[in-house]
Amino acid sequence: MAEPFTPVARQESERNWAPYLMGLVAVLVVVGIITLITRARPSTNAQTDAYAARVQLSDLKLSGAENYVGGTVTYLDLNITNTGDKTLAGAQLKAVFKNTLGQVVQTETLPLHVLTENKMGGYEDLVDLSRAPIGPGQTRTVRMTLEHISEDWDRQYPEMQLVNLKLK
Repeated sequence: MAEPFTPVARQESERNWAPYLMGLVAVLVVVGIITLITRARPSTNAQTDAYAARVQLSDLKLSGAENYVGGTVTYLDLNITNTGDKTLAGAQLKAVFKNTLGQVVQTETLPLHVLTENKMGGYEDLVDLSRAPIGPGQTRTVRMTLEHISEDWDRQYPEMQLVNLKLK
């Protein structure tokens, strides 16, 4: 005949906290390192971005088109006139979109591309600003392509600012 089941008495043991504390310290060190690496540094382009005052933005045009998946792509075309003495070989445009209450609903900072005539005819081509720089006294039409704009946008032109200028 089988013996009846008798529960085994649990032995209380002291919990070793050292591995948990070491793991916590390791996580805090990793988070600290990531924070230091990704922390915003003062702009080293302060002198370069000061040149933005010599670059005039004009003739802003917003247009839209459907993409291949049925969504809408918004194009922001504008003329850039370089009134300074250096060649503009790269830049990004920061566009701030607001709602009807004047609150910021979206901020986009994207590279600019120059619209150039396609030598084969048809549509205009988009060329990186480094391949079609804007020299002193020149005006070129550039485009910023936006895949999505917030539904809360008030449909007014965004506030714009040139940033991350590259000069020759």
